[in-house]
Amino acid sequence: MKSFLNRRSAVLSNGASHLVAVEHEAPPEATRTVDAAVERDESAGRSASAGAVTDASPSAETGALAPSPPDTATAARPVSTLHAVPAVPSHLSNRPVQLADGASFEALAAANELVTFRVFRSFDYVVTLMFHGPTLSYFVTLHQDNTLWHALRASDLDAAGAAFHHLEEQASRLADGETRLAQLAAQNAMLTKQIEQSEAQAERLRVDLQRHAEQEHRVSARQHQVRKDVAQLEAQRIAAQAQLNKAHRTIHQLSVTSNEGVPHLPAR
Repeated sequence: MKSFLNRRSAVLSNGASHLVAVEHEAPPEATRTVDAAVERDESAGRSASAGAVTDASPSAETGALAPSPPDTATAARPVSTLHAVPAVPSHLSNRPVQLADGASFEALAAANELVTFRVFRSFDYVVTLMFHGPTLSYFVTLHQDNTLWHALRASDLDAAGAAFHHLEEQASRLADGETRLAQLAAQNAMLTKQIEQSEAQAERLRVDLQRHAEQEHRVSARQHQVRKDVAQLEAQRIAAQAQLNKAHRTIHQLSVTSNEGVPHLPAR
């Protein structure tokens, strides 16, 4: 229903007018009551203005009198307007990203009705951005060990991208422990291998040292035996040389003795 304005005249003929707003959507009975009240106020205002031309003081010419209070008996009571209540709460319906039904999403995925746009994988955590063409909807999901954990739905790609980035950060934080676990496992495996290699190298060095020591012992024993044999042979050589010298002297003596029996013949 149209709004009604209540114009009330001032005491002076050129007095200021006052506009009073009336509540919207008043019933027809209240409208007729307001019309009658407006007509009475305008008649009373014209009468008061005619009397005030001759009786008003100079001070009254510069100030307007306050309007008379409305008739409480005929005043209309405002009626509140009824509004439809949305089925989805406003704090959820206005959001660009909402929770998706997990069963519905898995049904769409099983029917191959989703197109994969982006995939982020970190250990057992997988974040996926998918598009459903028939409904122009985007789904952002987070799986843990091939099990659906979170499913979000968006109507535009920007909101879906922001949701994907959010779940990607969450998956990265969750995978920090897995990352540290993998790093420590690899470091421990490398240290174990290095320990095995070091122990094997140390064992080879011990074997080499033992072989070297044994070889030194054998060489030392051989040198001792050689020196002993040399001394023995040297003694045998000296004895043989003495025996040989004695034999030479004996031969010389026998030769001299034998030559004494030969007659001396003069030379011709």
